[in-house]
Amino acid sequence: MPPLPAAAMATATLPLRLLPSKTLTLSSIPSARRCLSVAAVPHRRWQLRAADEEAPEAVEVEFVEPEAEDEEEEPAVPEPVEAQLAAAGAGKDADIFAVVMIGSRQYIVMPGRYIYTQRLKGANVNDQIILNKVLLVSTRDKAYIGMPVVTNAAVHAVVEEQGRDDKVIVFKYKKKKKYQRKLGHRQPNTRLRITGISGYEEYPADPILDPAAA
Repeated sequence: MPPLPAAAMATATLPLRLLPSKTLTLSSIPSARRCLSVAAVPHRRWQLRAADEEAPEAVEVEFVEPEAEDEEEEPAVPEPVEAQLAAAGAGKDADIFAVVMIGSRQYIVMPGRYIYTQRLKGANVNDQIILNKVLLVSTRDKAYIGMPVVTNAAVHAVVEEQGRDDKVIVFKYKKKKKYQRKLGHRQPNTRLRITGISGYEEYPADPILDPAAA
């Protein structure tokens, strides 16, 4: 290895001189003082003072309880047969009622009252009709029980209206099939006014015992 030159050896043997480090403080920077003096703003205090005007007088407020909601009306209960007989009114046929079959249903009919039945095809308003399927006729003291019908008995009625019942919602749904259908249906009906009951007098009757006499 060749020897190093003398200049390089002299440079390498010189001691290293460390420069003293200067630490900057806030006191040494005049601009920092100004910044601190501006930033150090005292907190503002708000003081509420009463107005010069006099306070308004106190007003008494009365508490009104809310009115109770109207109670829900109870569903109407059909009257018993005795009450219907009493409400039929005075007259020759006031103490008589009959059971008549119209279509596949049975109805209790009394003179002066009206009933709703299934639609009678071919019947118009104000038409007079006769119902011959009379299953029973009853008066105050006798009962005419048909086997199955009372022979020659007839119920006279007048067609007052051809209408329809209230709407019924028909809803079909199948889960997990994305299938649902909503339909409305109103069943046609006929309103009949009962005018009289006749033809039962010759049929065999069963006496009705008075419970008070027994």
